[in-house]
Amino acid sequence: MSGRRQWTGGTGTLTVAGHNSGVPVEIAATYGTRRRGLLGRDGIAGAILLTPCNSVHTFRMRFTIDVAYLDKELRVVEVHTMKPGRLGLPRLRARHVLEAEAGAMAGWGLVPGGLVTVN
Repeated sequence: MSGRRQWTGGTGTLTVAGHNSGVPVEIAATYGTRRRGLLGRDGIAGAILLTPCNSVHTFRMRFTIDVAYLDKELRVVEVHTMKPGRLGLPRLRARHVLEAEAGAMAGWGLVPGGLVTVN
């Protein structure tokens, strides 16, 4: 799917180009689902895609997360690990944010410049 797609929410499968990854992904495409994100959870199996989004925080989070900022074509702009209680700076080129448990993205081969798809 193109990064220009208007998602309505729900679930899908994340694939990292060049890797055989079929990661379950939740799609948070409404104000309420983006606002809640991973708050109140003890972990996540897979990832959550916040769209549209270019900045996140980890206040009141219970675990450390990996954060990937994606542009409109779903190309990875930056990847960071954020501990609870942190505020991420907005990324001007980012249109979507992918969150997962710390260490997961390295295992998927997700790096800056990489391309992902969500089906």
